[in-house]
Amino acid sequence: MTKTLFDPTAAVGYFFNKFLFGGVLVTVGLTVAAVVGGLLFGMVIAQMRMSNHRALSGVARFYIWFFRGTPLLIQLVVIYVGLPQFGLKFSVITCALVGLILNEAAYLAEVIRSGFLAVPPGQSEAAWALGLPKSTTLRRVTLPQAFRLMIPPLGNSINSLLKATSLASVISVEELMRRSDVLMQEHFQVLEVYGAATVYYLLLTSAWDVVQGRLEKHFGRSTVAVTSKAMPKGALVADAAR
Repeated sequence: MTKTLFDPTAAVGYFFNKFLFGGVLVTVGLTVAAVVGGLLFGMVIAQMRMSNHRALSGVARFYIWFFRGTPLLIQLVVIYVGLPQFGLKFSVITCALVGLILNEAAYLAEVIRSGFLAVPPGQSEAAWALGLPKSTTLRRVTLPQAFRLMIPPLGNSINSLLKATSLASVISVEELMRRSDVLMQEHFQVLEVYGAATVYYLLLTSAWDVVQGRLEKHFGRSTVAVTSKAMPKGALVADAAR
């Protein structure tokens, strides 16, 4: 007789299963690496997108249009199957990271661009008037203000990325979803295995929500301080010039 009822004891057992927990570590690793790579590459794409040079801006526009307009699943499969046809053969982990970073960079580029555009242009103009180099203006004036505005959309993007790593299972990356499939096929306890995986995803996204909340609170302090003291326009630039 086929068993159809949900078995809570089995679900708890899968939750503490070392094989499944190994998939959780891979999922976290993929997420962290994709976020770091996506931020670095996304910053480059955002700067190109805001450039006055038409060629650079056009390339960035096309990149963002392409990677945001096509499914991540297709991108992963094309990288895994297509690159070897051109003599570029990588491990499944490398293929997954390349796909996740390229895809995430397209989204983060727009987040970064919106953050920079939200900073009043008077801040940069005041910095240049004080003789600050462009690199110092970016590091001490523009970026800190832009980053504070980026945190909410950046946090949402990271939350989505964490769940999107499950798509790497289609190219045999043994992350959480792939290992859940393996256990399900071995024991035929679909609800129990996926129930344990669901709890893991909820714990990971909830942990990130806590981190995001603390980041927003930490970087929001300067805004509260500026408002309460009625800091005059350009004061942030003056502080950076010291």
